Amino acid sequence: QVQLVESGGGLVQAGGSLKLSCAASGSIGSINSMGWFRQAPGKQRELVASITSGGSTTYADFVKGRVTISRDNAKNTVYLQMNSLQPEDTAVYYCNRKRTSGLWGSWGQGTQVTVSS
Repeated sequence: QVQLVESGGGLVQAGGSLKLSCAASGSIGSINSMGWFRQAPGKQRELVASITSGGSTTYADFVKGRVTISRDNAKNTVYLQMNSLQPEDTAVYYCNRKRTSGLWGSWGQGTQVTVSS
């Protein structure tokens, strides 16, 4: 089973940028869909962006134009470039992979993103 480890979070001022990384313990080339999620305190986890093996991307409305998801299959890594960050983007960010069943896999530790005003 592929394990995913998120990194790249931190504290940033409003308007700043961060690039998150999701490193997989094995090959992600055959994984059709990879996604980034976030969960803010007291809120449900929500999908931020996803990318297919073919490179097709989808974004939540609340990040469109500010976020770019990408994947490097050679490095078994998925990235999330976030720009123009706002305090409401503060959350723990998780990456995940969609299993052949169509369900998302188990959750890792995530990486904390905190945006100060």
